[in-house]
Amino acid sequence: MPPGPGRAAVLAGLGAYVPPRVLGNAELCGQRPIGDEWIRARIGVANRRVAEGEATVDLAVRAGRHALTAAGVSAVDAVVLTTISPDRLVPSGAPEVAARLGLGTVPAFDMTSGCSGFLYGLGVAASMITGGAFDRVLLIASDVFSAFLAPRDWLMAAIFGDGAGAVVLRAGEAGAPGALGPFDLGSDGTQADLLEIPGGGARARKRQLAAPESEFSPYFRMDGPVVRKQAVVGMCESVTRAVERAGWRLGDLDLVAAHQANQRILDGLTAELALAPGQMLSHIEQYGNTGAASVPVLLAQAAAAGTLAPGLRVALTAYGAGLAWGSTTLVWPEVWAVAEGG
Repeated sequence: MPPGPGRAAVLAGLGAYVPPRVLGNAELCGQRPIGDEWIRARIGVANRRVAEGEATVDLAVRAGRHALTAAGVSAVDAVVLTTISPDRLVPSGAPEVAARLGLGTVPAFDMTSGCSGFLYGLGVAASMITGGAFDRVLLIASDVFSAFLAPRDWLMAAIFGDGAGAVVLRAGEAGAPGALGPFDLGSDGTQADLLEIPGGGARARKRQLAAPESEFSPYFRMDGPVVRKQAVVGMCESVTRAVERAGWRLGDLDLVAAHQANQRILDGLTAELALAPGQMLSHIEQYGNTGAASVPVLLAQAAAAGTLAPGLRVALTAYGAGLAWGSTTLVWPEVWAVAEGG
């Protein structure tokens, strides 16, 4: 399709991969007095998947291959990888993913935008397509969060899991089923320290001799209660703006796929958006918070199960480190999904 005002990025295929290793609450908590019941009540998680012998690029390759298979294609014009847990600071992982998928020397790069990385990635990939430079883009979100959790921090281990999700976007017509609607993206860097991995970067390396070791811990940390309250409000406002930009009303929504951060956040967002039971997609009980991968894994699994049926009006939203948030909309198309490990 030639460049022009009617050109849009259209969902063409989905893929997901979660590692086979299941870590349940009982095994995680051991002999601690706070266990399964507390975690289910406070976080909503019973199990999570943990990568063993696999890293972020490994998961990305498997999810990406599934998305390509679902889309019925063996080539794309570009690869975008979004992650919070890169295998290395340098180089980026996307070129390796492209090579291992047999995609040749296509442009490939990484993005980092916390747990909203997939929504930001959709925005970037869509712009690459609507601008006319690319006709088909493979977007992958992959996180091995277990590699960035402190060994004795059982609470963080209770929240997070590992996984990867991917989509193939193609050039198509605006308004067609699967065409991504207008985006709502935003950030608030004044609250950057609410969710962070402070060690490992230039700041830590430059100041490590002058500061306590704990200040630059290599492990993830967050202020959960503060983030939880802001996430509900932030995603609600973002979804509302995206829906309005699409020319819809909140009551027009059939389903919402939100970042799987915490069941309380999902419940709060459901109430704020006045959704009926079942309109909020969720798999957090069995997979936990898989970082940037949570929305695409959720979508691929729901599509493979038939929950996402053609014609449904769907909103996607996420909120996370940065702070950063994003939302968009689409009418669900006739599309294949391949979900492994679900």
